[in-house]
This record gives sequence, structure tokens and C-alpha cells, in this order.
Amino acid sequence: MADYGFNTVQVRGGYSAKDNQESVAVPVYATAAFDFGTVERADRLVAGVEAGFVYTRIGNPTNDVLERRIAALDHGVAAVSFGSGMAAISSTILAVTGGSGRILSTYQIYGGAFDLEKSIFPNLGIHFDLVSHDSSIEEWERAITPDTKAIYVESISNPSARLLDFEELAKLAHRYDIPLIVDNTFATPYLFQPLEHGADIVVYSATKALNGHGNAIGGLVVEGTPFRWKKETYPQFYQKHWVIRDLEGKERSFLEAFPEFPLTALLRLSYLAYFGAVLSPYEAQLILIGVETLSERVKKQVENTRAVLSYLQEQSDLVSWVSYPEAKDSPDQELAKKYFKNGAGSVLSFGFNGTEEEENRLIETVKIFGYQANVGDARSLIVNSPKITHGELNPEELKEADIAPETVRLSFGLEEASDLIADLEQAFAAIRAERENVRKSA
Repeated sequence: MADYGFNTVQVRGGYSAKDNQESVAVPVYATAAFDFGTVERADRLVAGVEAGFVYTRIGNPTNDVLERRIAALDHGVAAVSFGSGMAAISSTILAVTGGSGRILSTYQIYGGAFDLEKSIFPNLGIHFDLVSHDSSIEEWERAITPDTKAIYVESISNPSARLLDFEELAKLAHRYDIPLIVDNTFATPYLFQPLEHGADIVVYSATKALNGHGNAIGGLVVEGTPFRWKKETYPQFYQKHWVIRDLEGKERSFLEAFPEFPLTALLRLSYLAYFGAVLSPYEAQLILIGVETLSERVKKQVENTRAVLSYLQEQSDLVSWVSYPEAKDSPDQELAKKYFKNGAGSVLSFGFNGTEEEENRLIETVKIFGYQANVGDARSLIVNSPKITHGELNPEELKEADIAPETVRLSFGLEEASDLIADLEQAFAAIRAERENVRKSA
């Protein structure tokens, strides 16, 4: 659907009713396996000569529509779905490193991904080098070692909504013949398409804004135009495998068998198949339903974010700072104009100017904002990130990640902006009233 616009692709991409008994909605293929029909066809399927489905742990028609649709929205060549965003991230890192080497990343990433880098991957022979978001491109370059296998960043950081110069990072990565991996969860392909700015691989937690309704867990990896995997650095793409032999029984490598999407094939046939973090077709359908309204939802959420941003910037007694690319004192304003022309997402953080007890009261006093560890939902959410979404980080690591103890993260849904502002105002008013009562009684 390369000739169609974003809105058309998000509704129709990757699907043909004609191939699905004329079903208008994408059906849920609730089956573990698919019949081969003949031995000859089974051989063709195994050899990759004929497209089709064998076993849902490797691929399913419902999931296939989701994968094709997201790949089309991101202008990628292929995609593979996983049972969660963390499965997508961990599988991508494992596939790219081949079980050894280093990844260059930043402190400003999701807490679960940070702990994965710190606690799990070193046991598997994979280590991470971290720099600050505010680092110059020269500082990023100095952190690259001969063992660096990739650069991994988020398009919009969690929870501080900071940005990077992605084109400069891509140039740096390619200068050293390593891929740039971008977690695009917060932005979605509606707000930002990393592959169009030099990235090679995009990962998603489809649980968040892609789905947008808080009713499914899933992840996706999108491969861009095939990266030039150097044999000495990435031998896993050149290793011969019996499992992907051709019709004559000749072993092939992933680059030989799948030259247009070798990473996707490696992920699907090795990491998805054998680690088994499979996305259920039921979940895939729920995510597809969410994707159909992606642009309309995100557009409204950005509007709500901007409205509440304006309000928060005027609450100097209870709000010490606001972190969002469009905030009046943000260092990322120019990057937002360059890369995020439709808005810089629906998540912002602010510093609550008060005691820990008052911050807890704020969280428990709001009536519309739900206290949940999620983002991108149709419902607006609030969370104390240092304790919840980044609770894996110790105080020193939180400081490195520039996440202050007073950080409160807001994710904006589809409610009326005036109601969201009124909800925060009544909670702030309650805290101000308590302060006044304490002052009078002192």
C-alpha cells in the first residue's frame, strides 16, 4: 500500500478480505497448527519457497496482518510480533549481538530495559555503555569501542520526554558499521518514523499507544532496508543452518535464504520460535483494532498534552519544572520542530514542589487520572516514576538518568482537556488548603 496515505494504511494495510473468506474485520486464527496438505507443499514451506503458515509459535495469519501493517506504517521491509515489548527488545539485542559484545545506549530509557541491561545481559556476555541525553555527538563517539554492536535509544525518553538528534546518531552508527535501534513506543509511527531518519531497526511495546486501550500486551520489531551486516562483526547472519535448507537439502545462512529481511527471519525462526515469547492472535486482533484509530487518538492526546502543559507551567507554587519538548524552557525545542511536526507525544513529567506525603496526596486525590504503570492509553494516567516505572534504578542510577525524586509522569488520554485541568486543579487546591490550615495552626 505504498501509494496510500497513513490513515488508509492504518485501517487497511496488510489485509485482504478476499484471502479471508471475505471477512471485513481481521479474523482471529485460533489454531496452534496449519495443515500442510501435501508433503511437497510442506517441503516448500520449510524451504521458504512458498509463503504460508506452519505453527503459530512461528507465525499466524492474524499476527501477520499486524506485522505487515506496522511495517508499512514505518516504511520498513518486514516486522515480527512478540508477546511483549520487553520480549521484542531483548530478542533484538540478542539477535544483533549474537550473544557477545557491547551496546551503546543512554541512561534515559525505560526502567525495565535499564535493569535488563544491568542485571541480565551481562550474564549472557552482552554489556552496555551509557551516556547522557545531553552528551555531544563527540561524546557518543568516544563511547564506541571495537566491540560495540549497536546503538540503542528511545525516540522520546521515559519518563522525561527528552529527544535526540537521530540523524546525527544514525550517521555516527553507520560510520562505525553498526545499526541504530530506536524504541519508538512513545511516538508511534504517526508522530515519528525512525527509519526515515537513518535508523535501521525499530522496536515497540504495542501495549502502549499502538493499541491504546490498555487491554493487550504485545511487542513488535520492524526492520528497515537491510543493514550491511559485516561478517567479522555479525557472523550469526552468515552461519549455515540446516533448519533453513533449500529444496535440495543445502544448508543456508539467513542472509542467503532471506536477503531482503535477514534480521526479521533470524528473530522469527530462532528467537521467537525457540524462546517462545509469542503474541496470541487474540492480542494481535485487539492491537489491530487499536491501530485503526491510531492517528485520531494520538492527535487528540497531543492536543490534551499541550493544554495541560500550558496549565502546569503557570503553577509555580506546586510545579517546580516541566519536562516536555515543547515546554517553554526545554532544550529540545528545535529537535521537536525538526523531527516531531505532529507533536512530541502525549507524555510529560513535572517536578512536584512539595513533600513526599503531599505528592502521595496528589496521586490519590485526582479523580480522572488513573494511577497505573502504562502510557498511551485512551484514559489519562499518573504515576510517581522514580518508585514505579523506574523503581529498578537505585538513587545513584536515577541521578545519572536525570530522574529527580519529585518526578511525576502524566500520560494523556482522550478526555476533555478542560476536565483534566480541572482534575489537577482540584487536587492542587486540596494541597494548598492543607498547607494553609497548617500555617494557621502553627
